[in-house]
Amino acid sequence: MQITNQEELDGIKAAARVVAETLASMKAFAREGISTKELDDYGAELFKKSGAKSAPILTYDFPGQTCISVNHEVAHGIPSEKTILKNGDLINIDVSAELNDYWADNGCSFVIGEDVNGYDKLLSTSRDILKKAISRIKGGVKVNEIGRLIETEAKKNGFRVIRNLTGHGIGRSLHEAPHEVANFCDKYNQTRFRKNSVVAIETFIATHSDAADTLADGWTLVGNRGGYVAQHEHTIIVTDGEPEILTLGNGVWD
Repeated sequence: MQITNQEELDGIKAAARVVAETLASMKAFAREGISTKELDDYGAELFKKSGAKSAPILTYDFPGQTCISVNHEVAHGIPSEKTILKNGDLINIDVSAELNDYWADNGCSFVIGEDVNGYDKLLSTSRDILKKAISRIKGGVKVNEIGRLIETEAKKNGFRVIRNLTGHGIGRSLHEAPHEVANFCDKYNQTRFRKNSVVAIETFIATHSDAADTLADGWTLVGNRGGYVAQHEHTIIVTDGEPEILTLGNGVWD
């Protein structure tokens, strides 16, 4: 989406505020002993109060209001009454929604309770790379240069990137141009970021895998070589300088 007037700016900011606040609230609500279905139901209540609608349901008829992935799951995890959160679990909540014809997206990986399994470096690397990547984005910058940065920083820290999951343009629908903001330098993608465009930037930083495979349920993604993945995501507006981060209220960097 390209922002052309104040009405559009206000609309996308409102949608982004809802998804950011929903993610922050779900993160605070997540705890040992509850199911991922309970957590998703809580997100559904927040959507209802704000007047927002789940983007995965609207776009894909996804079987959940939000995507909640636990431990070896990389993304698109289906909320379930059978999945009970435990101390030390690595969890990812991805919240995207539509509000008054505007769409926004954000996500966050974190640990339930104590970090007994030692995920801190993976999580902090993902957060730090997202911050560095966003700081380099402005009108005219090649999309694949941001991918190069993300992969380079991941390798410096002993990690890999998931190459078939990407950030994307957003605004009037869940996925818009630029359709792929990859976590590596795709030499065939010569697209440049455009000033006033709205983009969801996300990291997929992995311990072992470099691609995500779909399980038999048709939704849940896991790493092709096992291990764990951290994802963090913000929706931004590209400018001539520092981007405006619309989902800053989600607490990803707190």
